Amino acid sequence: MTTTRLLLGSLAIALLATACGPKPEAGAGGHEAEAPVSEHSSAGLPAGSIAAGEKLASTKGATGQACVDCHGKEGAAPIDPNYPKLAGQYHDYIASALAMYRDGRRQNSLMASQAKELTDQQIADLSAYFGSRQRVVHDLAEHTQ
Repeated sequence: MTTTRLLLGSLAIALLATACGPKPEAGAGGHEAEAPVSEHSSAGLPAGSIAAGEKLASTKGATGQACVDCHGKEGAAPIDPNYPKLAGQYHDYIASALAMYRDGRRQNSLMASQAKELTDQQIADLSAYFGSRQRVVHDLAEHTQ
């Protein structure tokens, strides 16, 4: 009986703390404030075009190299085993990584120089293209033990 009372008392305290806690601030028009966007999210980028991304992936940039020069055809066959396979990767991950390279929040001398001139639209297009390719990467959740 004591364990039940202790459990119920703890539950009552937790519910009171939740009910009496700070309320979200109302934004314009009386709506709740929007959740903050993570600095590692691609949220806010424009919609990407697969066709434009495919063209851009083969276009040599200011460094004289295109994405496919290092990551291989469709991003599926990197020239170096240390380079990631981009084909089928989550588009949000690719967009976030490119934006971070561009903005200096992710460090890699090769990728920083490749990404520094990319616009938000180009990042969205590249991520849409590589994300649409046949997957050659695997989600750990797909592996059973």
